[in-house]
Amino acid sequence: MLKKDPLQIIPFLTYGTSEHLYLRGRALEDEDIDLSKKGWFSLLVNSWKRFETDEIRNTAITIKIQENLFNLKTDAEGYYLYDSPISKEFKTDIEGWLDYSVSYNALTIKRKIQQENVFKGKMLVPSQEAQFGVISDIDDTILHTGVTSRLKWRVIVNTLFKTPLKRKALDGTAEFYDLLHNTVNPIFYVSNSPWNLYRYLEFFLKSNKFPKGPILLRDFRTPFDKTPKPELAHKYQEVFNILETYPSLKFILIGDCGEKDADIYLDVVEKFPNRIAAIYLRSVNDKKRMKRINRLFKDYRKLPVLIVDNSTEAIKHARANGFITM
Repeated sequence: MLKKDPLQIIPFLTYGTSEHLYLRGRALEDEDIDLSKKGWFSLLVNSWKRFETDEIRNTAITIKIQENLFNLKTDAEGYYLYDSPISKEFKTDIEGWLDYSVSYNALTIKRKIQQENVFKGKMLVPSQEAQFGVISDIDDTILHTGVTSRLKWRVIVNTLFKTPLKRKALDGTAEFYDLLHNTVNPIFYVSNSPWNLYRYLEFFLKSNKFPKGPILLRDFRTPFDKTPKPELAHKYQEVFNILETYPSLKFILIGDCGEKDADIYLDVVEKFPNRIAAIYLRSVNDKKRMKRINRLFKDYRKLPVLIVDNSTEAIKHARANGFITM
């Protein structure tokens, strides 16, 4: 009989309000993935483990927030989601992070659990002092991914054959985001990458000293997936949700010229008038795509839009427009 791996729960960095909890994560077998390991064989093994997940389905778990308990179950893919209004206000830290823990129900779980049965999570409640929020793409905006490459071959090579420590942030992006963050302005990271890459991207952002913020990925759908498909494309849905969650907060949108960021952001401006303070788009090495983007914004005057080759240009523009005051 094969020995089963111990259990773990991965709480995702999420966001909510003082009146509404939104806590999300996933219960999985612990495949012992070491993101710092080097060598091509370790990379292949870790890449396989990230996508060959053993979910802990339909299992009772308990969330604890400052002595308050909330009971729920994981779904058919091992995800948990607590999305509910609350009647009391919980204490957060100076940046607005609410700490919580999630555990398997000790009375119903019979499997071995990794270390102790307590897994730490965080939810962001933006500070009342926040001047604006930032919603940023990840791929080819702060992390060179190669989504514009033919047949996406660079995406495959970069994701499967490079550790997060080997992946380089685009020059100056961490500094730019830190200046925008200024301790209290919330940063939201949105990507079309699947949740299987959550820890990989979290490790990358942390090791490159980006401000901590919710990381919003998508479900990795297989041909046999029977769960309902979302009505809107992932990035649309996430950006809309953030703007609707914080109706009194303006946002800066950051993306790249490689895929659909420009089109999505222009649509967001139309659907949420007077809510977007500026748009920054990083240029890509593709003449056809750049020509389309430049034509799209040639006579655009509704709000500041900057297509940048580097973060120095973005920082200078942000200072001139009062987004950076340091």
